Amino acid sequence: MRRILLTLLLATAVLAGIAGVKEDFRKNVLTSAGNYQAYPDADLPPLTPSPAGYEPFFINHYGRHGSRWLIGKRLYNFPVEQLELGEKAGKLTRRGAEVLAILRDLRDSAQGRDGELSDIGAEQHQGIARRMVENFPQVWKGAPIVRARSTTVRRCILSMQNEVDVLKSLNPDMQIYTDASKAEMFYMNYSDPVVKPLRESAYHHFEEFKERHVKAQRFLKKLFNDVKWAEHNIEGTDLMITLFDVVGNMQSHHQWENVNLYDLYSQDDVYQLWRYNNVRWYIFSGETPLTQCRVDFIEANLLRSFIEDADRAIAHGGNSASLRFGHESVVLPLVCLMGINGADYQTTDLETLDRYWQSYKIFPMACNVQMVYYRSAAGGDILVKVLLNEREATLPVKTDMAPYYRWKDVRDYYMDKLSREPFIQPIIQ
Repeated sequence: MRRILLTLLLATAVLAGIAGVKEDFRKNVLTSAGNYQAYPDADLPPLTPSPAGYEPFFINHYGRHGSRWLIGKRLYNFPVEQLELGEKAGKLTRRGAEVLAILRDLRDSAQGRDGELSDIGAEQHQGIARRMVENFPQVWKGAPIVRARSTTVRRCILSMQNEVDVLKSLNPDMQIYTDASKAEMFYMNYSDPVVKPLRESAYHHFEEFKERHVKAQRFLKKLFNDVKWAEHNIEGTDLMITLFDVVGNMQSHHQWENVNLYDLYSQDDVYQLWRYNNVRWYIFSGETPLTQCRVDFIEANLLRSFIEDADRAIAHGGNSASLRFGHESVVLPLVCLMGINGADYQTTDLETLDRYWQSYKIFPMACNVQMVYYRSAAGGDILVKVLLNEREATLPVKTDMAPYYRWKDVRDYYMDKLSREPFIQPIIQ
């Protein structure tokens, strides 16, 4: 009886997971864009007040650049080229012709903008900076030392600049130091020689998943009036996937944010395409046995940087901030390595992955991890609270004061995990 009950409870949890994802997409289909989703800063929940006698004094941060143009001309060109084949053959539906006109305009607007920060992307970081000051004014009072670092990519540098400009405008006495140097890429955006072959060894899993679940026939009917012709002349699956990225990223620009092309996809299409992307990112960044639970350790150096900067801030005694700006390909494995909100979930069952691990909750444009540290004038433990995208998050560490944790317990947990790092590589500075 106990086994039957446990089975029923697990089945109920699985169904709830599926329903939760689909409901999220039903409420806001833009969420399905995953890493192309615009930063979800509307209706942020209120934060738990500081424990009695404590106030924040230091913020440890890593944030992704804001919304951007797509990277690579193919993403803009390929859908246009495919639809133009239909246009020349007289095979486009009325909706297909409308979509082609929109995509041509988008492609032309993207010329010379490869991967650049968008107007909305800049605004996202301005808003994050303002809310950091509003949420934790004690950190920014007086003349705090703010060390801001970016990867050497322009959209990241501009994201950093948008934040520090706002910070400085809110308190001109801040001592802000900015940098974007190759010398710091060993932790800001590390290229681990072990990870690449591990990822490549697992690529076939998401390709096989795509074959099982991504079906283009319904999608093609929306664009082409002759599906048999399209199946023989159009790269249907590739078009469906590529256009899904283009459609999802249109929310990155004021010019396009109100142009909705999601009608090309059924609700099931949206769900399956997101599942495919979710599997791909899990293999790329997650703590899965399919990659020997290793790839998230690519951010071991970054996590050590968090620990070292916290130790330095605690020893310094003043108020300060350590801000880092980079990429979602860093934020996602960092969140997995830290086990934030259970992101260190381990499985080889990709068919049920979406019920327990959802990347869209982690890495929209401008996604960020903030570790906020608290101290008491009366002494005692240093406390820490973690925010993921400005929402209070959980850590895999015991606490009797959630969402607050004793920094000593958190530090010990991560130092122990890092000491057991598989395939330890030397840090190259």
